[in-house]
Amino acid sequence: MKVLDTPQPPSGLRRLFFRLPVHLYRAHLGRLLGGRFMLLTHTGRVSGRPRQVVIEAIEHDPRDGSYVGPSGYGRRSDWYRNVLVNPDVTVQVGGRVRAMTAAPLPPAEGGELMARYAARYPRLAPRLARFMGFEVDGSQGDYRAVGERISFVRFTPRHLSSPGDRGT
Repeated sequence: MKVLDTPQPPSGLRRLFFRLPVHLYRAHLGRLLGGRFMLLTHTGRVSGRPRQVVIEAIEHDPRDGSYVGPSGYGRRSDWYRNVLVNPDVTVQVGGRVRAMTAAPLPPAEGGELMARYAARYPRLAPRLARFMGFEVDGSQGDYRAVGERISFVRFTPRHLSSPGDRGT
């Protein structure tokens, strides 16, 4: 694994393009994105106002209804910093909205998650790694190393979360 650069959050027209999925959800067209993307509604850590972002649902556990998503811009992402302060969020995947609790994953779990993602999506995984500022050789070891450096968050249905499970 090679670190290429640290991606910067988009601005200008690029930011508008990245925000298009939020507008699809607001227009009740979120189902067009399938189960691969989720609309995360969280609370601003400074403003206290509702904020929204669409992130990829890297993994879904149908047994408990939890989802895992990456912070594409690491710990600097506003949504990531917001859920650390207030982990009570709502997640919409397709047409279904659920109250969830956000908890950051430890690096080792992120590494295993990225290795599983690479096995499921061998063409997409190197692109995701590059988008996040990494170059990989395609090995499971490289994907684990990348996953250990990406900030992942697990979103668990609130009725299954306990106050002690608020993150690491």
